[in-house]
Amino acid sequence: MSKVAPALRNLPDPNHDLLHQAQELGHEARVQLDDHASLKLWLRLLACTTQVETEIRKRLRSRFGISLARFDYMSQLYRHRNGLKMKALSRCLMVTGGNVTGLTDELERDELVVREQDLADRRSSLVRLTPKGRRAFEAMAREHEVWILELLGSLDPDAVQQLYHALGKLRVQMVGNSA
Repeated sequence: MSKVAPALRNLPDPNHDLLHQAQELGHEARVQLDDHASLKLWLRLLACTTQVETEIRKRLRSRFGISLARFDYMSQLYRHRNGLKMKALSRCLMVTGGNVTGLTDELERDELVVREQDLADRRSSLVRLTPKGRRAFEAMAREHEVWILELLGSLDPDAVQQLYHALGKLRVQMVGNSA
């Protein structure tokens, strides 16, 4: 344990007090003053992720009639113009193959994706966005970017970079621990 962590552990958090007053603690309702800083961080990350995700889900549904899962799926295919195998899509989205199959069926029915036989491996197929799917995703992505900038825009740009790099280190550490 670092020498800084215990000192940070018992510092009052004015943000926690403001969230409590607004009755918006969410996951942070479990936090106690003497909890370890890592536990407090975990609950704050979880609360922030839940809040941002809930808002994005609401806006995608309201504006485009689409779920966040569909948006994420289409985002992966947009980045991989040559298409992806279902197994690769499952890995990118961190969901089961069954989820990917269900989303593929739905998006194929809506003519947003197409399955094509993989010429390199005839036992499998590649999924690609159709031109209609590409146009639909581009429209959604433009607005999604504006929403993210709006939701995170109050943070200092240096703080955004620091948080981004710190969370990157955490992810690398977690990937190393799961190997």
